[in-house]
Parts: sequence; structure tokens; C-alpha cells
Amino acid sequence: MSEKQISQKAKSRKWKAGIGAVGIAVCILIALAHYQSRKTVTLELGTFAGSNWNVANADSCVIIDAAIEKFQKSHKGMKVHYYSGIPKSDYSEWLSQKMLKGETPDVFMVLADDFDKMVSLGMFSNLDGMIEEDDSFDREKYFSTALSYGERDNHQYALPYETVPTLMFVNKTLLTKEGFSVPESTWTWEHLLRICERVTKDTDGDGRIDQFGTYNYDWTEAAYSNGGILFDEDGTISYINSEQVAEAVKFVESLNGFNDGEKVTQDDFDSGNVAFMPLSFAEYRTYKSYPYKIKKYTNFQWDCITLPAGPSGDNISEVNSLLIGISDKSEHKKLAWEFLKTLTYDEEIQMEIFRKSQGASVLKSVTGSKTAEEILKQDTEESDKIIDNELLSSVIENGMVTPRFANYEDALALAEGEVSKIYEDEKNIDSSLKIAKITLEHFLNQ
Repeated sequence: MSEKQISQKAKSRKWKAGIGAVGIAVCILIALAHYQSRKTVTLELGTFAGSNWNVANADSCVIIDAAIEKFQKSHKGMKVHYYSGIPKSDYSEWLSQKMLKGETPDVFMVLADDFDKMVSLGMFSNLDGMIEEDDSFDREKYFSTALSYGERDNHQYALPYETVPTLMFVNKTLLTKEGFSVPESTWTWEHLLRICERVTKDTDGDGRIDQFGTYNYDWTEAAYSNGGILFDEDGTISYINSEQVAEAVKFVESLNGFNDGEKVTQDDFDSGNVAFMPLSFAEYRTYKSYPYKIKKYTNFQWDCITLPAGPSGDNISEVNSLLIGISDKSEHKKLAWEFLKTLTYDEEIQMEIFRKSQGASVLKSVTGSKTAEEILKQDTEESDKIIDNELLSSVIENGMVTPRFANYEDALALAEGEVSKIYEDEKNIDSSLKIAKITLEHFLNQ
């Protein structure tokens, strides 16, 4: 064989070897890709579009998307999927259908009215073990009120994602005109009563009251700030005839008495003719920011403070929280726990609550930070006093968390109806509340 033939044969062997090596590499890459595809885990997230607090929010999914991106970066091979565009009004039904089909999301938001029912049905993973085993997790970083919202029978079934306290809306312009300053955070019922008595009047001389002290200040809010509660945790006993609640019902009756039979409306407040109105922190933030501030309350300056304290209570109000839990049926509970922490425990994600939502962070360090306070100052007129982070943190931490048994909303509506009849028919409050207690407990235990 010639030297040239030998050379060509050698080249042919090298070429075939090269082709073989490429083929092997391709096979390896295909095998790896197949392995990776099998290794990829997808977590399903249940969430809804819009705000939990019934105010406008065009950025409801921005925080979720940021949390998913951060989680996926730190957990290679992980994906989180959710269905977008589900309205809050349809979410409970959507989630129920998913559960009935055995397709419960691994991690899901739960509305307050659904929590107790889902706990009783065993839909949640009990988080106690995950919390105890995770050395990086400290439950003390949460506001106690927000964390307790996800508890039932001393077990943690969900973690809070966002929280909203109730505050008192104050018409600063009206108070100044009538010779009052905005009350301090330690003000009392007596202070509110004194102001309302002075500001409630007929301003145009037509014989009808047209300037009022309060709008929508309810006896339940007065009861909470007087140390009163309406029901026990299990929803079997009513305390509507307790001394604290009875005092609250009488106090609101006194406030309403200044109006001389005139019905106060939202329009009265919007027109600048009411001094005080309770509202949620989410509403405060919505109306403080552009463009809402040019549509509402443009003819007067306003602010928010605590609710007044009753003789047996303190300057506290109801605190509500949006919860997120892990499905008891999830096949990826450890990963679901890590994602749940990203949503509710990660300070960077929780700061987005202030930037992209209307509530407050459930973490003390975030809500109490100067960064959060600076965010609250945005889109606010210089003449308006801002809720400082110390006050906001105090209102949340010391707030009232109402029980959330299965038929709580119906029981509350029945209680409100019973008190409304007392006001309308001018009945004796003490004896009528005793009868209301019997009516409520019959409903609760039927």
C-alpha cells in the first residue's frame, strides 16, 4: 500500500472517529435534556387578580411575578405556574372546584371567610413542623396579629402575606374651622363626643343639620376599642350583651343623636361636611395617591389617626390579613414551604407590598422601616401629615383580630341587624342586647 493510501485511510478513520464522538456528545446532551425535563418540578400557585381590599389595583400580579422570578433563580429546575385573571369574586368557587377535582394548587391564597372552613376540611398542611425544623425562620418577625390570622386551635395553617388595619379618616379643614386640632393617637370617646357635639350643626340656616361629626362609625368599631368582642373563637357563644359592647352601642347612639334624625351619607363626607370616618389602610393609600386624590376629597385636607379609646379599652381597631397556605395534598411540600417563605418572609418581596399594593407588609422590619415610610410619602401633598411607620406598626401589632368561624359573616350581619332595630325602634339597649344574645346563640348553634 502506498504512502498516500495509508494517509487517506488514516484520515478516514479520524473522520469516522470524529463523527462518532459528535454522535455520542449529541446523545449525551439529549439524555441530559431528557433528564433535566424529568427533573423539573412545577409548583402550582392559586391566586386572584385585583386587590383583596376592594380598592383599585392594576399591579396585583407584579409582586407575585417578582417572587416567582426570585424563587426560580435560587431553585434551579423549579417552575411556578398560576392562572392569571381570576377575579376575587370568583376565586373561592374556582379554588373549591380545583379541590373537588383533586387539583388543589401546591400553594394558594385563602380569603378570610374561607379559612376556617378549609381548616376543618383538612385542606391545609399544618405548618408547625416546617416552622420548627427551619432554623432560618423566626415567627417573631411577623406582626403577632397578622400571624395569628392563620392560626386555628394553636396550630399554624397559613402565613400572612399582606395586612390592613382600620384607621380614622379626619377632615382637618373642618376641624380647623371649628377650632379643633387633629386629635393625638391616644384620644378617647369623650374627646370624639365633645368634637362631634360642637361640629354638628345647620350651617346654611335652612333648619336642617348639614354638617356632621361622624359617618360610618359603627358600634362594632367602638366595641373593639372598648375591649369588647362579639363571639368566642368557636362561634358558639355571643358576648353582645357584655358591658363593653353595651357601652359601645350606647356611645354610638349618643353620637347619632346629634344628627337630629338626618341620615349621613358618603356624599356628605366627600363634600367636606363630616369630621370623622373610619376606613381601611388600603383605602387611605388609594385615596392618597394619584389619580384618586384628584377625584375625591379635593376641597379639604384630611389625615388618618387611630380610633378613639373607650373607657375599658385602648386605641385599637380591627386588623385584617390576606393568607397563603400549602395544600395538604401537595407532593412538593418542602419546595412549597420555600416558595411560601419567598412570598411572606422575604424582606425584598414584602417591601413590594408598599410599592405595588395598598396594604402593609406583615413583617415588622419592613413596615417599620424608613424605606416604607418614604414610599408612603410619595404622591402626598406636603401639607398632609403622613402616618409614620411607628404609628402604623403600633396599630397593626396591637390591633383586634376577630374570630373567623365558618358562618362568622352571617352571624355578624345578624348582630348588626339586631342593633339597628334597637336604634330604629328606640328600645332599651341593655334588655334588647340580652334578647339579641339569645337570638344569636340560637343561630350559632342550630
